[in-house]
This record gives sequence, C-alpha cells and structure tokens, in this order.
Amino acid sequence: MNTLLQPIRSVLARVGFLLYLGGNLIIHFFFKSWFGRLLLLTALLAVVGLTFFAGLFSEVDPEKQPKISVQIPAGASFRQVADSLDRHELLRSRDLFLLMGKLSGKERNVKAGVFAIPTGLSDWQLLDYLENARAAQIKVTLPEGILSNQMAGILQKKIGIDSTRFVQLVNDIAFSRSLIGGPSLEGYLQPETYYFEWKTPEKKLIEYLVGRTLEIFEPDSVQKRLSEMGWTRHDIVTLAAIVEGEAIVDSERVDIAALYHNRLRKGWRLQADPTIQFAIPGPPKRLLYKDLEIDSPYNTYKYAGLPPGPINNPGKKSILATLYPSSVDYLYMVAVGDGSHKFSMTLREHNYWHKRFNEVRRRVRREQRQRQAQ
Repeated sequence: MNTLLQPIRSVLARVGFLLYLGGNLIIHFFFKSWFGRLLLLTALLAVVGLTFFAGLFSEVDPEKQPKISVQIPAGASFRQVADSLDRHELLRSRDLFLLMGKLSGKERNVKAGVFAIPTGLSDWQLLDYLENARAAQIKVTLPEGILSNQMAGILQKKIGIDSTRFVQLVNDIAFSRSLIGGPSLEGYLQPETYYFEWKTPEKKLIEYLVGRTLEIFEPDSVQKRLSEMGWTRHDIVTLAAIVEGEAIVDSERVDIAALYHNRLRKGWRLQADPTIQFAIPGPPKRLLYKDLEIDSPYNTYKYAGLPPGPINNPGKKSILATLYPSSVDYLYMVAVGDGSHKFSMTLREHNYWHKRFNEVRRRVRREQRQRQAQ
C-alpha cells in the first residue's frame, strides 16, 4: 500500500512547493513594489466592478419567479416609478435604473396600469419588462341582481374607473339606443366574475357587459322561443330582473318564473316585493302596507303587467329561467325564512302558509329579543 501511495505523495509535495514559492513571489512583488501594489489594487477594483455589474445585468427567467403586483399611476414620472419599484424591493440599484432609463430612452415607454412584476430581475431586464409588459388582469365579481350604480362602485374600487361616468353612460339615451334600442342599459349589464385591466375605459366596459347579455339571446333556439311566447327581449329581461330579486335558491328560479308567467297569463297583478323596493328611494327595507300604495309604474301591487323596465341586472340563470319556466300552476308564494319559498296554487293554501310562517317569524324575533335582553 505504501508503495502505491509514494508517487502521489511525491506529486503533492512538488505542487505544495510550487504554491509556496509562487505565493512568496507574489507577496514580494505586489506588496514590496509600489507598481505591484497599484496593479493589485487595480485588479481588485476591476474584479469588484465586474462582479457588481454582472449582478446588475444578470438575467433570470421571469416565468419562474414569484410576482408582485405594482400599480403605476397615470401621469407618474419615471423617478416616481423607480421609487415605487424600490419600495417593493424590485431594484438592485435605483440610481443606475434611472440612468439606464434616461440613456436608453426607455423611461418614456413605461405605461400606467397594474402589473404583475416578477421578482429577481436585473435592473435592465426590469426596464425592458416594463416597456413591453401587458397590464395585469384584475379579478372583479359583479353579483347578480345589483344595480348599475352598485356595479360602478365595485368597478371604481377594483379597477379605478370613473363611477360617475359609468352611470352617466348607462343612462345615456343615444348610447343606450345604439346598443339595445332602448333608453337605458339598466338590466343589460351581465353580472358575473370577470378579469379586467386597470382603468379599462367605461364605455368599453359597458359595451362588453351588455354584449354578454345580448349573447344569451343570439341562438336560433332562443329566437324561436321568443317568437313562440310572443315576448320581446326587453320583456324577458324585465321579468328576469324580478325573478332575480326574489330568488335565493337556484333551483327555485324556474318555479318563480312560472308563477309570474301564470299571473300575467291570467291578467293578474304580479305583486312582486322587489319592484316596490326599486320604487322606494334608498336602500332595501322591510316593506309596510303603506309602501304597497306608492304611486309608481314599478308598483306591481297597484298596476298590472310588467313594469317599464328591469329593476336590477339579472344573471344568465334568471334570464334562462324566464325563457324556460317550469310547467307548474303556482300562483302564490311566501318566503319561508331560510331563503326558500312555499308555493301554492290557491289563495286558501297560500293564506295558510302565510299565517304559519308569520307565526314562525314572530317567534324567532321574540326569541332574539329575549336573548339580547339577557
């Protein structure tokens, strides 16, 4: 074994001697000669500089990096953009980023919006990314059955639109007629979950939302159904909004729609509470008997037939339920208290259920008051 290791030991000894000799020569030359010291310092500065700039320009794969959402406001200066990026710890050198943006001219090409920016990018890579980045898609949920002014509030908060401008466009007669042929777009703004860019123009948003509602009526089968019913698209949307106002349980939509179709067929008044809520200014409230006497074309307790237009923006489910109601003979319904309804075909049966559920509601309110008093 010692015989086998002997050549290796010999080589290592020679290498060690050469390293020792070289080290001494370097120390003698660089540290005892002013020229050597200058040369060594220059070399060290060069290594440090190259390492620094290599770090600034080294690139990573943006697709594999975690992303941070950053908003760049309209009209922000490039320096303000750099400050925002620096606060999010996305810059390696703020000053160099500003210099590169100015020298390259890229500072003029940074767009406003909300962007999902990958972390770990070099400053040059980040500058290039911002120049070519597409604004992030922001998730916006518009609940079924809300009014256009409520939609405007949600869109203002989520994507920064002008809510006043949005509502004005919804009620702009010329704009509305160009899209649906009617005086207002209330009822035609399809509620759903969408992804929009920051500051999407109000007009573009409305055209898109209205288009989603009009798509429901495009199929030949739907057009044939309208013809069979003798109804217009506006009639369907108007009744669908009432169905939307009443329905909480999805499975009941077709039965609620059938009930109202049956009442209309008989020439009865719809007597739909949501239409009274719409006619009364302010937020929804518990209706009193005096409220049922309000003089409004939307008061379906006072006037027969459909109201003049939709009382909210119904979802696709309610529109389809109104187009294709169930085959039932219901004429009355009463809220059970859990979101569902008890349906009846006769007034006598309806009065029975109405009395019973009123007793239940009174008992529940009494128990709530007792618990609060304890």
